[in-house]
Amino acid sequence: MADSRFKSWQAYEHSFKLAGSIFRMTHGFPKEEMYSLTDQIRRSSRSVCANLAESYGKRTYPKHFQSKLTDCASENFETQVWLDFALDCNYITTDIHGKYIDASERAGKLISYMLAHPEQFLSAGFKRR
Repeated sequence: MADSRFKSWQAYEHSFKLAGSIFRMTHGFPKEEMYSLTDQIRRSSRSVCANLAESYGKRTYPKHFQSKLTDCASENFETQVWLDFALDCNYITTDIHGKYIDASERAGKLISYMLAHPEQFLSAGFKRR
C-alpha cells in the first residue's frame, strides 16, 4: 500500500475541512445553480486537496512537486472567486463569505509556505541541484 503521509500536512487537513464545509454550505444554493456555481465551487475546493495528494506522489521530482503546489494555490484562488459570486448572488451573507475567505486565505498561506520551503516536504535524501 502506498504511503499517504500527505494527510497529516496542515495544508491538506485545512483544505479538506474547508472543502467539506463548502460542500455542506452549498446545499442551500438554488437548484438552478447545481451544474454551475455549486458544481464549480465544490470542484475547485476539492481540487486543492487532490492536488496536494498529487504533489505528495511527485515529491521525488522537485519541479513536478512545486508545479502541483502551484495548481493548489490556483484552485484555492478560484474557490475565492466562486465565493465572491455566491455573495454577489445573495446565496451567502457577508459574514459567511468572510469566514470562508479567511479559511481559504489560511490554506493559501500554508500552501505558500510549502512552495517557499519544498525541501521540508520532498522525499528524504533529495539534494537540491
